[in-house]
Amino acid sequence: MIKEVKPKTQILLKKVVAESNNEIATGVFILRFKRTFDFIAGQVIGICLEHDGDPRLYSIASGINDDEIQILYNIKPTGKLTPPLAKLKTGDNFYISPPFGSYSGSAEPAWWIASGTGIAPFLSMFRSGIGAGKVLLHGGRLKEFFYFQDEFLPVLGNNYIRCCSSESSEGLFTGRLTDYLRQHSNLPNNIKYYLCGNAEMVVDVRDILIKKGIPFANIVSEIYF
Repeated sequence: MIKEVKPKTQILLKKVVAESNNEIATGVFILRFKRTFDFIAGQVIGICLEHDGDPRLYSIASGINDDEIQILYNIKPTGKLTPPLAKLKTGDNFYISPPFGSYSGSAEPAWWIASGTGIAPFLSMFRSGIGAGKVLLHGGRLKEFFYFQDEFLPVLGNNYIRCCSSESSEGLFTGRLTDYLRQHSNLPNNIKYYLCGNAEMVVDVRDILIKKGIPFANIVSEIYF
């Protein structure tokens, strides 16, 4: 979730039908519904359970040509939306806004840096065909939280770096993604760095990159909370 959209924004909501709503890791779900609109990889939609509700924003996790829209979300126990959202079943109705937002990538080389479900916009970009030349750095507390690694690994290979803070395993960097960046001595300063995750991660990573000589203009951020 990124932020609450207040009613005064008067976002037009459309009723859609859940195709599926599956738990893919502990407390983490993928909600699917049929795509009936075009969007730019990296954009968000608002979601709520009532036609006059206050939508929360989620990044689209689908490719631009996919038949379904996928939304990746984790349950916030004290949240207003995600606990009931996780109870949606196939055939249930909910409401969405049109896609919007300017957080988008390009075919040029770049670093994609995500924590948790912040991987969603990068999955959309990857599935939309702009994964070539990218380094994907993903942080997660447990091994099960590296969603879609079966898609990323065959294509990105060593450019797909999984940073696991609470478990160790072959092929994983043990520690936070900020630890990895601090230890990395040669970050290119002529490419873009796209950040997506919680505010603490985004601020910490931005500070690390700037200290390592990355121009502020080359750092593009999307904050989840």
